[in-house]
Amino acid sequence: MLEYRIDRRSGVATYLQIVQQTQQALRLGLLEPGDKLPTAREVVEATAINPNTVLKAYRELEREGLVEARRGLGTFVRRSLGSAPADSPLHGELLEWAARARTAGLDRDDVAALFTAVLEEQFPQASRGARQQPVPHGAPTEGDPA
Repeated sequence: MLEYRIDRRSGVATYLQIVQQTQQALRLGLLEPGDKLPTAREVVEATAINPNTVLKAYRELEREGLVEARRGLGTFVRRSLGSAPADSPLHGELLEWAARARTAGLDRDDVAALFTAVLEEQFPQASRGARQQPVPHGAPTEGDPA
């Protein structure tokens, strides 16, 4: 079962940490459609957070179409995300890379910054999201013949 880890010093709202950790588990294949999320009571007992915070996170996940609440039964995964299973060979390579980074003296924030910079280089479209630059009138757009 998924166990949430709350970092009170991260600056990220607690409910968002739950949402992000659930999304990550879905991307890695640790949660699959039909799996049951921990009850709000179980999360509260494990993390000492307010039950309303857990419910807010679960409502956000439901709004995103990732989970569904079934009255009297719990909250269940509706769909998965991504295709990067936890047992992927890339996972092992990243573990080795992170170990080398630690040996080189980088701390967690240094590694996160470096990895984020590489992601920005390799996936520039994803970082722009909805803030893409407007296309001049008459210029070909993606999918249009040039």
